[in-house]
Amino acid sequence: MTVSTDTAGTAAGTDEAPLVVGLGGTLRANSSTERALRYCLDAVARQGGRVRMFAGPDLDLPMYAPHQLERTPRALELVGALRDADAVVVGSPGYHGAVSGLVKNALDYIEDLREDPRVYLDNTPWGCISCAYGWQAAVGTLGQLRSIGHALRAWPTPLGVAINSADDIWNSDGELVDEPVRNQLDLLAAQVLSFAAAHRSAP
Repeated sequence: MTVSTDTAGTAAGTDEAPLVVGLGGTLRANSSTERALRYCLDAVARQGGRVRMFAGPDLDLPMYAPHQLERTPRALELVGALRDADAVVVGSPGYHGAVSGLVKNALDYIEDLREDPRVYLDNTPWGCISCAYGWQAAVGTLGQLRSIGHALRAWPTPLGVAINSADDIWNSDGELVDEPVRNQLDLLAAQVLSFAAAHRSAP
């Protein structure tokens, strides 16, 4: 069973609050990517949204194979959460200039939504966060995440957050201390939440 979280913001702790699912990180606990994603989801909760997060061991899934129909409990939980999601935020490290295999493999399981009434993530807000030791990999990975969102029929938010982990982003306790990065993640949270709420209220 996954160790994902499910919390509600104090402003709206009801089922009417949009559900934002976060997916990302690495197999190393408390990685920079996981911390950035968690900060963004915490910001969503502070602004009144419901959140679920899948990171680290939650994403350690068998390699996706279209012909293999059996699913592990972790895979079923991830796909179920994405099926219910009003918005999705994806965070990936930049490994050799690209989205990590761990994150990409987890995203490949969205193929299980191909025959749903909402095909894949059609019209779903899609926030992107990338972390890498250097701007080249961070920016390149961010672009790939946005392209994946388009392929899944999602709506990438106007703002995507690329983080250069070589900078002094975190303090010794793992807290985010870079104000521009905090502001960007707060804005990303506001965008996915407001777009999700607007889409749910549309006729």
